[in-house]
Amino acid sequence: MTHHRVSPANRCNARKMRKAMTDAELKLWNEVRADRLMGMAFRRQMPIAGYIVDFACPAKRLIVELDGSQHASAEVAATDTVRDAKLEALGWTILRFWNDDVIRDIDNVCQHIVIAAGLAAAPAPPREELVP
Repeated sequence: MTHHRVSPANRCNARKMRKAMTDAELKLWNEVRADRLMGMAFRRQMPIAGYIVDFACPAKRLIVELDGSQHASAEVAATDTVRDAKLEALGWTILRFWNDDVIRDIDNVCQHIVIAAGLAAAPAPPREELVP
C-alpha cells in the first residue's frame, strides 16, 4: 500500500474528529471496531491522500463515509464526487451512507459493507413465480 504524507494539521484535525464523533459514527464504530465485522480491521477518521475519511479498512481498500444533510446540497455533492474520484484512482472503494440509514438500519448498512468487501455475496433478487 502506498503511503501518503499526512500534514500535521490534517493529523491534528483527524484526532479532534475521533473525539467528537456524531451519533451515526459512534453507532457504526461500535459495529466495526476491534475487527467485529467479519474480522475486518477498520480505522476511524483516517487521513488518506490529503483527505480525512470517516472509516477505512486498509486491508480491503474500503472507505465508508457517513453523510449528514449538508451532503444533499449540490455544492457539497460535487465536492464529494471529486474527492471520491481521487480516492478511487488510488484503488479505494468508497461507500456512502446517510446518517439516518446508520441510525435506523445498522444491520443493512453492515451487510452492504460486508458485500462490498467481497466477504459475502449479494442477496439474490426474489424470484417471480411463473403463472401458467
